[in-house]
Amino acid sequence: MPDAEPTLEELLERYATLRDTLQGLELERDALAAQIKAALAAGARAETDLYRAELKVSRRVEYPLDRFRDAFGDAAALEVAVIDRKKAEALAKAGDLDGERLRDLAVVKEVQALVLVPKTR
Repeated sequence: MPDAEPTLEELLERYATLRDTLQGLELERDALAAQIKAALAAGARAETDLYRAELKVSRRVEYPLDRFRDAFGDAAALEVAVIDRKKAEALAKAGDLDGERLRDLAVVKEVQALVLVPKTR
């Protein structure tokens, strides 16, 4: 019957097929992105008829746990647990932590993302 609802087993089989396909495509996409990012970082240019590849660099501030604990003690380290940047900065703003010492602990991490820029702009 063409109009019959698929069985639960058929739905599961289709779901598993799609999941496995997507995972394979994501792995391939990530590998290609790594190759393209390395080439762009080395000065190469990449574009197609529709897109131009660019590297977008973003920075993320983190506070290394060991240095944070050395500077502010166990209680403060426990209070901000994962050393959440926003929580640590809120404690400094409230005067519970020395803001200058907190800034000295900051580590800025750069993350490169591959961006496809449409050429129609």
